[in-house]
Amino acid sequence: MRKLCTLVLCFLMAVSQLLAQTNTVTGKVVDDKGAPVPSATILEKGTKNGVSAGSDGAFTIKVKAGATLVITAIGFASQQVKASSNIAISLVADNASLEEVVVTGYGTQIKKDVTGNIAKIKGKDIENMPTPSVDAALQGRAAGVYVNTQSGKLGQAVSVRIRGNSSISAGNQPLYVLDGVPITTNSQSSYGGATNPLVDLNPNDIENIEILKDASAGAIYGARAANGVVLITTKKGKSGKTSISVNFQSGNSQSSRRVPFLNSTQYAELLLEGANYIDDFYGTPYNDPTSETVYAKDWMDYYSFGKWSKDTAKTYEWQDVVFQKGQYNQVDLQLSGGNDKTKFFLSGQYLNQKGIIIGNQLERISARLNLDHKATSWLNLGLTMNIARTLNNRLPDDNAFSNPLQSVALMPMTPSIDPNTGLPAGTPPGDVNIPMYYNPLITVNYADYNDESFRNFSNGYATINLAKGLVFQSDFGLDILSQNEEGYFQSETVRNQTRAGRGLGTNRSTFITNYNTNNYFNYKTSFKRHDISATLGMQYQQSKGKASFVEGTDFPSNSYQKIASAATISDGGSTENNFRFLSYFFRSNYKFDDKYLVSVSGRIDGSSRFGSNIRYGFFPSVSAGWIISKENFFKKIESVSFLKLRASYGIVGNAEIGNFPQLGLLTGSSSYSGVGGQTPSQIGNPDLKWEINKQVDLGLDFGLFNNRITGEIDYYYRKSQDLLLNVNIPTSTGFNSVVKNLGTMENKGFEFVLNTQNLIGKLKWSTSFNFSANQNKILNINGQVIEGGVGSLNRAMEGQPLGVFFTVQYAGVNPVNGDAQFYKNSTNSDGSLDKTILSNSQYNQAQRVVVGDPNPDFIAGITNNFSYKNFDLSFLFNGVFGNQVSVYGMGQYSMANMIYEDNQTADQMNRWRKPGDVTNVPQARYWFGNGNQRSSRFIVDGSFVRLRNVTFGYNLPQSILKHAKLERLRFYVSATNLFTFTNKYPLWDPEVNADSFDSNISKGNDFYTPPQPRTILVGLNIGF
Repeated sequence: MRKLCTLVLCFLMAVSQLLAQTNTVTGKVVDDKGAPVPSATILEKGTKNGVSAGSDGAFTIKVKAGATLVITAIGFASQQVKASSNIAISLVADNASLEEVVVTGYGTQIKKDVTGNIAKIKGKDIENMPTPSVDAALQGRAAGVYVNTQSGKLGQAVSVRIRGNSSISAGNQPLYVLDGVPITTNSQSSYGGATNPLVDLNPNDIENIEILKDASAGAIYGARAANGVVLITTKKGKSGKTSISVNFQSGNSQSSRRVPFLNSTQYAELLLEGANYIDDFYGTPYNDPTSETVYAKDWMDYYSFGKWSKDTAKTYEWQDVVFQKGQYNQVDLQLSGGNDKTKFFLSGQYLNQKGIIIGNQLERISARLNLDHKATSWLNLGLTMNIARTLNNRLPDDNAFSNPLQSVALMPMTPSIDPNTGLPAGTPPGDVNIPMYYNPLITVNYADYNDESFRNFSNGYATINLAKGLVFQSDFGLDILSQNEEGYFQSETVRNQTRAGRGLGTNRSTFITNYNTNNYFNYKTSFKRHDISATLGMQYQQSKGKASFVEGTDFPSNSYQKIASAATISDGGSTENNFRFLSYFFRSNYKFDDKYLVSVSGRIDGSSRFGSNIRYGFFPSVSAGWIISKENFFKKIESVSFLKLRASYGIVGNAEIGNFPQLGLLTGSSSYSGVGGQTPSQIGNPDLKWEINKQVDLGLDFGLFNNRITGEIDYYYRKSQDLLLNVNIPTSTGFNSVVKNLGTMENKGFEFVLNTQNLIGKLKWSTSFNFSANQNKILNINGQVIEGGVGSLNRAMEGQPLGVFFTVQYAGVNPVNGDAQFYKNSTNSDGSLDKTILSNSQYNQAQRVVVGDPNPDFIAGITNNFSYKNFDLSFLFNGVFGNQVSVYGMGQYSMANMIYEDNQTADQMNRWRKPGDVTNVPQARYWFGNGNQRSSRFIVDGSFVRLRNVTFGYNLPQSILKHAKLERLRFYVSATNLFTFTNKYPLWDPEVNADSFDSNISKGNDFYTPPQPRTILVGLNIGF
């Protein structure tokens, strides 16, 4: 009994002590204006004990004595308070996004004070994506920035347009500035289409990317800002403990789509049907030895390596031959740290990527060192240095027979391997005339073309604190590109390379040195209600490029593949070019009473590219902003936490006009009888200058519900003037044309950005959405019509967007006789178009009209980020809408109802067969054109929505990591191009542009172009 009483007494004492250690806390959460904050989370620090505030902001929670409460709410900065019996908590709006620092070019600004349009993309948003180049990683992440990766080939050029096209013949790509140095981004390749020099830069080294979109933001870059400016800032070290991060990624890629083609039975049915039509037309019996039907059967027998039979026919799927499972492997190592005097960031990366097309592979090794050192109280020194080696096993251009994807045109009964030799069909000693066209497997097995580049991005700087608020910075940067392209084509490739009978070797070397120095003052001061900042400086840049080329033939054997072993040096040459810029710039920002903003900037650019009569140009801008939410009359509107109206006007230029268009040139290659000679090759124009771009931007920045919702709305108008065009001149001058400044083009558009914090607490969810629409129109090109080139249906013409598809309009199929039909579209006396329907035989009477536009009507992107405890999920959709794509390049052969022997896409089985059939595919007519002519039949909808990236990760809890002495251990799975939704796009990928005839005008063409890879990888990130 005594023991029982003792136990009860102990229990009661324990309960009383527990109750004594637990306090009940009541309180209320309000904002800085006294309004309740419903659903605020009140959490006892260091525990999972928490409650949510009611609709009136009130809460009750039981906590341990002496506990600290952590209060969080969407749109507010978190706050910690000591627990007491009854407390009132006032939360302050979270203005972190508004107080964010953005790089503006030669300086920085607080985001809420910016009066131009600058889009910021954080490096963490694009790191560890299986995308080798930074420009491709920008897709869907910034309003007004249209990125088209164009091809699934590794290392290929990427098209980036910021607020539309600004030029017809000059550059349309933005200026890229890496840590203050304008870098080389033009392709230096001579084989297989344009490449992307940005592949040499490791995206995981990037801290932030700022995109200067309007003239106010870009005018400080003057004659080079018409296409926008992309400022790339790499990571820097932070004082404190050295942080070590190791990241491993590995995964596989495959084609995002396969195009259905005819099998052997379907092919024979369509081919014989087409041949029967010809025999019927000429009255030839099908079994006549001279008939097309017999010829077609013999054709199938020959290319089947035997007697073709419908009952025993095999189908060889050439897509299975040329598509392969790609591989992606990447290892990253990053170290950062330092102290108050010296900070460092060191990184290294190894990337090895095997493409989804046989023969395509990319390897990159890169290293970076960034140093910042405080030498004295007034002097800071720094260095950024990156070295990279990139090796790209190239593929031929899309229009080459050796392009592996062109093999889909081969007959489906033809095997890729010769059954008699075991070698790729068409390889000696087998029958070199089989397959029907060249077998790309021969090039894959018996040829190599490698592009190896070494790159050095470096910049050293010194900043001197001259006086309070006055800083002088001087930096010197360089971008060195050394590229070597080496190819060897063995004798087996002679059918495609006619001069490779005894081997053909090529070697091309390019060396570009790009030097840059910036010297400028930055000044900041504040007094009373005034804030002033100013920048004044100069820049000098010089770039020199040298290239040499040599070709040799007649090698002793395929064991000798260097030019030194060639018996004949069959070709060669060398070139050199250069350009220089000398610039002076200024910018001044003024803020009054923290709500009225004015900014002016300007730049004087002189360049060797401009004519001798007009070496220098001045590019000014002015902008203003009004933070309306700071006004007393607006403070009563509690739901609007931030509202800023801004407007800007500026003039910028486009100096990407080539290095020598202003000069009269002579060519020294006009030798005669062994004596050197020269001839005039270009007439000069001393008045030639940059293209001008005048821009207006009206914008509204807003924040709602304590900045839980933030966004931007912009309208812009930009007019390009003095476009470079070839103008006819009297032939008495000895020339047909001269380059002059006289064209005009406009772009106008709308942009909308919305960022929301949907949920906080244990489950966090945020969304970022951007939408933009742009309308482009050529206003004046002196009445000229400029075609897009061979194989292209594009055209530049007044009154239309750049690069519209201009061809005959298809009118479908005549249900009576299976004829392809076309609209006449001649102009009537009242200006209307004659919509008379013409038959297939009357095709030449049909007039060409605008039938499509490769430029999208609008683009959009949406990113969602979720996190719950140690799990995180993010996904990005991007969409392109309202653009058309021309599939004529491939369609005239493989979507042409069997005019030739090319294999056809499976939809050609829907052809017209008998009177009354209603279809859009004309009757099969072997060798007779029936709808294969250039027409809108081959202009298709290029709109798509793509799940660009999705990543799911898990972070091991700290309770586990501390035993392993780790700071972070994260597992993740990531996928790119996982799903693509189109409006029945007929080929592989609507995000396309054939590299065979790519230009400013010729866009939106699909010509056996490889699709984007669908990549799925797993990753491990370890932090020490």
